[in-house]
Amino acid sequence: QVQLVESGGGLVQAGGSLRLSCVASGTIFSLNAMGWYRQAPGKQRELVARILSGFSTNYADSVKGRFTISRNNAKKTVYLQMNSLKLEDTAVYFCNLEPDGISANRDYWGKGTLVTVSS
Repeated sequence: QVQLVESGGGLVQAGGSLRLSCVASGTIFSLNAMGWYRQAPGKQRELVARILSGFSTNYADSVKGRFTISRNNAKKTVYLQMNSLKLEDTAVYFCNLEPDGISANRDYWGKGTLVTVSS
């Protein structure tokens, strides 16, 4: 059974930083593309950043240059370093694991961690 557990959310002032972590279990992990998504109140869930098994990355335009996604396969953990946070970054952030066809045959989601950016 694949499980994803996020941590690291909280309240931060605009311009500050936070690092989110997502620990996976029940999967090989190194073969899985991983992503961070977010959902603000009244809005649809959107992709924030994604990292492939080969460590290539892509980002939403709104976070380029401010957020960095990384992974540690030995720890089965994906991170999202968020710098220069803005009010509009306030959202629940979800970790996503994409299927690898071996240990995970569908997408899996964590329960989310709340990030609140204040002025």
